[in-house]
Amino acid sequence: MPIKNRFAQMHADITAWRHDLHEHPEILFETHRTSATVAEKLRAFGCDEVVEGIGRTGVVGVIKGKNTASGKVVGLRADMDALPIHEETGLAYASKTDGAMHACGHDGHTAMLLGAAKYLAETRNFDGTAVVIFQPAEEGGGGAKVMCDDGMMERWGIQEVYGMHNWPGMEPGSFAIRPGAFFAATDLLDIEIEGLGGHAAKPNETVDTTVIAAQIVGALQTIVSRNADPVKTIVVSITSFETSSNAYNVIPQKVRLKGTVRTMTPEMRDLADKRVNEICTGIAGAMGAVARVGYDRNYPVMVNHEEQTEFAAGVARDVAGSCAEAPLVMGGEDFAFMLEERPGAYILVGNGDTAMVHHPLYNFNDEVIPAGCSWWAGIIEQRMPTE
Repeated sequence: MPIKNRFAQMHADITAWRHDLHEHPEILFETHRTSATVAEKLRAFGCDEVVEGIGRTGVVGVIKGKNTASGKVVGLRADMDALPIHEETGLAYASKTDGAMHACGHDGHTAMLLGAAKYLAETRNFDGTAVVIFQPAEEGGGGAKVMCDDGMMERWGIQEVYGMHNWPGMEPGSFAIRPGAFFAATDLLDIEIEGLGGHAAKPNETVDTTVIAAQIVGALQTIVSRNADPVKTIVVSITSFETSSNAYNVIPQKVRLKGTVRTMTPEMRDLADKRVNEICTGIAGAMGAVARVGYDRNYPVMVNHEEQTEFAAGVARDVAGSCAEAPLVMGGEDFAFMLEERPGAYILVGNGDTAMVHHPLYNFNDEVIPAGCSWWAGIIEQRMPTE
């Protein structure tokens, strides 16, 4: 099953849908225009059921095959939300919303799944039910969990679920996947150190929070270098250092640190949680200050299921001729929540030599559309074949 001719015929239309979505980016759960556009198209395609408002602004479409005797139900998920980034591409269809852009290609994911939905509604060449899932708030809002908590899996009896993300640096339309842990757990740090502020000329009369915080920043790196098993993957990054004063001659009363911890196993996650708290409170206490540590366990590790990964790779090979082994990714992906609910797999599709995702010059590569659509359609037709 190479790229389907129908998607070559639909390429211009799907590209136009993508450009429209790109011009009108919406962040987190505020995907009102995007969700309405998706629902309108699904109804126009002739989906058997279209439901809005799942997980606040998520949309679900149901497409029944020519037969449903198998009783199989397979979900396909695309994310819809944009990022709070000012676009610098200069494209004719660049974002019309200042401070928001589709810098991760969710416009492409949504457009490709819409294309696949149109094809599946036209052909219905499968025995079972396809459920197309359009999710808000992947970028930090945990929209996948909110949709699951809203009863999506149970309501439509979804048995397996599959996701896809474009990947710059891979040949356009190529695929890569791996079984097991794939994307990292993404925990968030919010640390406040409170000491005793005062005049910068009299540090002896203060408890200097900047010195304490600086020592904490350095010491947190020992979690990676001295606490974690060297063969285990873990990242600890402090990304923000903010004081309660911006004067030249004031030692601040408080310092706030923000950061992230990325891990690939529950054991490393527990270790990081424990050591972050011990290091912060220990150093602050030894120097006469107080540390208040917020360790937010955000997205879990995204784990591909073995059987579904092998199947997804086979569909990718049918479309593109090959499927590479993907590397571990220390970025997060809230599709992890759906894979905790149901077996399934997540695959990367090449975006070509483009800017990396989350960059103001990034743009989804429209050349990828036929391959991505063909993979979606192949998942349904091959997982639920007609006799």
